[in-house]
Amino acid sequence: MASTAPTGDSKPKFTLHWLEVSRSHRILWLFEELGIPYELKTYKRTNEGLAPPELHNVHPLGKSPVVEVEVPGADKPIVLAESAAITEYLCDYYGKQLVPKRYPEGKDGQIGCETESWLRYRMLMHYAEGSIMPLMLMSLITQRIRNSPVPFFIKPIVNGVAGKIDSSFLQRNFKIHYDFLEGQLATSPDGGDFMCGKDISAADIMLSFPLEAGTSRSGFSREQYPKVWAYVDRLHEREAYQRSVQKIIEIEGAFKTSM
Repeated sequence: MASTAPTGDSKPKFTLHWLEVSRSHRILWLFEELGIPYELKTYKRTNEGLAPPELHNVHPLGKSPVVEVEVPGADKPIVLAESAAITEYLCDYYGKQLVPKRYPEGKDGQIGCETESWLRYRMLMHYAEGSIMPLMLMSLITQRIRNSPVPFFIKPIVNGVAGKIDSSFLQRNFKIHYDFLEGQLATSPDGGDFMCGKDISAADIMLSFPLEAGTSRSGFSREQYPKVWAYVDRLHEREAYQRSVQKIIEIEGAFKTSM
């Protein structure tokens, strides 16, 4: 399908507000994958691991990613937040190649006739944030509970609380999700190497951040879920991904995927 991206003097200007160790790196990778010119503004986390207060000047939530879109002739820029919303917005105009074909030939607009690749794409775009990412965040919280500066005689209680969360909730849920993801890769349409088939999709980009975190937070190993680990390796081998990492190294001096 042909791109509907603006051309000539009507081209908008994009600015990505990027925060270290955050969901925003997916959007930087997306810009590189799509070849969209952009300006990059980087931010560091506070000593508490939070987004810095100056991000509130960009968007009321004070989070990252945020993309500002300056459109020629418009009174003010469009401000986009939330990774999936930004990704879908950019793909609508520039990234049709990252969205699987929705209908087979002759079946356009017919409910129930969607391709398996597109159905997976639509679900996984939202699964990344709605299902698996909350587990990664909870794992981070339990780690911080364990590392919290409390008196030595309270430390066993603190560790016990964190351990109970891990054993009664996180471990069993991580297994459910990693079994699911391993199965999705094993049954990728047309024997593909990506979640939705042979070609990378925006859903793969969305999944990259939680699965990067999962290499250290899930408690699993490459041997237990070889397809998931190999999949993350394939994502990191993308030239556009490597360009996005190199850009951060040039600006910040280093790049890391998890806290």
